[in-house]
Amino acid sequence: METTRKQRAALKSTLHQRGMRMTPQRQLVLDAVMALEHSTPEQVCKHVQLTTPTVNITTIYRTLDLLEQLGLVRHAHIGHGAPTYSAHGHEHVHLVCHVCSEVEEVPCDLLDDLAGTLRDQYGFKLDASHVALSGTCRRCLNRES
Repeated sequence: METTRKQRAALKSTLHQRGMRMTPQRQLVLDAVMALEHSTPEQVCKHVQLTTPTVNITTIYRTLDLLEQLGLVRHAHIGHGAPTYSAHGHEHVHLVCHVCSEVEEVPCDLLDDLAGTLRDQYGFKLDASHVALSGTCRRCLNRES
C-alpha cells in the first residue's frame, strides 16, 4: 500500500514538473502494472477495462511509453511475445525455459562478472534488468534425465 502511494505521488509530481497533468487513465495504467507485476500491454488493457471499459489499447501503449520515459515502469522482452512491463523498482533477470515456458526471476547481480567484462573489453554498460536468458529449467532437465 505504501509503495502504491509513493508511485502515485511520484507520477503526479513528475507529470506536473513536465507540464503534464495526472489523468485517470495514467493512474489506472500505473495501478494495473503494479497489481499485475509482469504484464503485456494487452493484459494491462484487460485489467484497466475491468473498471473503465472505454480505455482502448492505443491509450495503454501511449501511457506505458510515457511511464517508461518517466522512469516509473520498465519493460523486458521475455520470449517471442509482446514486452512485459513492471514497476521500476522491480528489477531482475528473467530465466525463460524453452520447454515449459516457465519464467524464473533471479537477482541482476548474478550478471556482475559479465557486466564487468562487457564494460572493460567493449565499453558497454549492461542493463541487466532488461535481460531474459533462454534455456531449460531444472524441472525440464530432470525430466530429460
